[in-house]
Amino acid sequence: MANQTHQVTTLPDGAKIHHGPYPELTWHAVIVGWVLGALIAVSIGYAALILGFSIEGSELAAILGWGILRGIMGRTSIVENNINQTIASAVNGASSGMMFSIPALFILNRQFSDKYAGIIEFNKVLMVLACATGAVVGLAFVIPLRKQMIDFDRLAYPGGIAVATILKSPGAGTQKAMLLIGGAVVSGIFYICMIAFVGDHPAGYFGEALRLPPFLNLTFFLSLMTVGVGFLSGKGGYWFGAGGFICYWILAPLLGAYGAEPVQAMVHPEGLQAVVDGTVKEADAIHALWNQVPTALRLQLFRPSGIGMLIGAAIGGIIAAFPLMLSAFKSMRDAAREGGSADADEMPLRNLIIGVFGGAAILILVTWSSVESISFTTAATMAILGTIWVWIAGVIVSECVGRTNWSPLSGMTLIAVTILIVIASGSGMDDTSVIVASMFLGGAMCVGISQASDMMLDLKSGYLVGAQPKMQQYGQLIGTWLGPIVVIGVILLLHENQGLGSDKLPAPQGQALASMIQGVIGDNVPDYRYAAGGGLGLLLALSGLGGIGVQVGLGFYMPFDVVLTYTIGCTLRVIFNKYADRKFVEGSCVPIAAGLIVGEALVGVGNAIYQILLK
Repeated sequence: MANQTHQVTTLPDGAKIHHGPYPELTWHAVIVGWVLGALIAVSIGYAALILGFSIEGSELAAILGWGILRGIMGRTSIVENNINQTIASAVNGASSGMMFSIPALFILNRQFSDKYAGIIEFNKVLMVLACATGAVVGLAFVIPLRKQMIDFDRLAYPGGIAVATILKSPGAGTQKAMLLIGGAVVSGIFYICMIAFVGDHPAGYFGEALRLPPFLNLTFFLSLMTVGVGFLSGKGGYWFGAGGFICYWILAPLLGAYGAEPVQAMVHPEGLQAVVDGTVKEADAIHALWNQVPTALRLQLFRPSGIGMLIGAAIGGIIAAFPLMLSAFKSMRDAAREGGSADADEMPLRNLIIGVFGGAAILILVTWSSVESISFTTAATMAILGTIWVWIAGVIVSECVGRTNWSPLSGMTLIAVTILIVIASGSGMDDTSVIVASMFLGGAMCVGISQASDMMLDLKSGYLVGAQPKMQQYGQLIGTWLGPIVVIGVILLLHENQGLGSDKLPAPQGQALASMIQGVIGDNVPDYRYAAGGGLGLLLALSGLGGIGVQVGLGFYMPFDVVLTYTIGCTLRVIFNKYADRKFVEGSCVPIAAGLIVGEALVGVGNAIYQILLK
């Protein structure tokens, strides 16, 4: 696999002279990429189940790659580390794709166990095959567009530029890796202490001590991982925080003052009798309010409104992306005129065609085998539609990420699964079979779309460091099979221990998808909370400010303690950017923040394994 034409001559003084191309697609890069990819997929996937959104893993892989390849193995090739991060990000691509879709099955089972009996008894191996196949289809569709989108259109891909900057600084990359590991150790130890002394979802209640009204919900989620994610998000993450602050610091006081009687009973001190017996002590009454009022508000009002906003934002995102759709179709047309992947730098077009048609055939068979009651005609119709959607949505999402660094992935999946359920519902299958068959394709499509945008981002970094596109394309394919295996294992493990859709693991994107599925299957128009949230999400999505509809909606949906802690991380980044040296922020603070995510996530998953072994 290594390039045999590369040779190294060692001079008497110890200096080394390199002859020929540098090592690129090597076993060192592949194995390190697999290991780091699995580590990052677990970490980012775990965070996505808590916070409802995913972050890019290529930078983490590049930093850790230098720590291993250069710091431990003594290898110095930039393009070899580029292959490492390409493979690692390909493994991680399944984390966002599967965490945004498959948890919906477990959430539906949790909420409607009698109605959807056996919904989580689907074939796990078949699901892995479906997601891996979807990844291959997504890559096969988008690879021919590399030259048009990157060489000709010169799309920005800010994440690709950031990765290229790390790749070009091997010495600094090794130092960053040590800081990242240090952050992971600190975060892991902190979370172990929290689990031991506070609980699985540790929270600090400060409003009660300050005698503030309970609806202000001044409660912090004691999580360094959440601070780290907020720090990496920076100023852009304030929209997520804004959703929570709007709920508890604006809407709740207004509802308490002017809302209807049931709402006043939840949020206003005069509604105390609705919560506790009037004969108890004042301190006990305040404590009861602090425990019950915010929870009642979130479950009865803010969470359904937030789910509606996620759905409305998904629809609005499709509408707002229409100009990018036209640009994406132009890219496809221009790429076809250029002959696709006809030159020596690209994968052979023949292989990509085989990938598309072979993948479509496998998806037909997987869908046909997913449930007993589905006919071959229905399975073929759904799989072909799913394949076409991967092509269209993969190109659109790649264009969005390239121009705005915003991905409408969850919205694309939500719309597609809804269409699939409508098709399957008319085939005579029972509701459980309709949902399971649709989710097999839904998971495959979500992973395929995620892989398509990740491939273009990685090709951008390769373009900037002088890598061979063909080597990266092969590297991405080499990494796609492992991600679905790792992620399905994490999903099953965490559901067994904590339950997806619970307060500990809310899986907001899966919750939105489950709500949409339930609405379509039940032929029910969402109530006014969902409708009001949907209208607001639609307006925010059409505001021209990227994906703020999704972020604000998640802020409505999530417990405010998580939102508050995340906002602290965002604020710290803004302060550091303003008052600290940029080199210090990018070179030291960012790797430490990334380590905070990895450490807590690994302890969280490890604790789940430990708890299961104790049963």
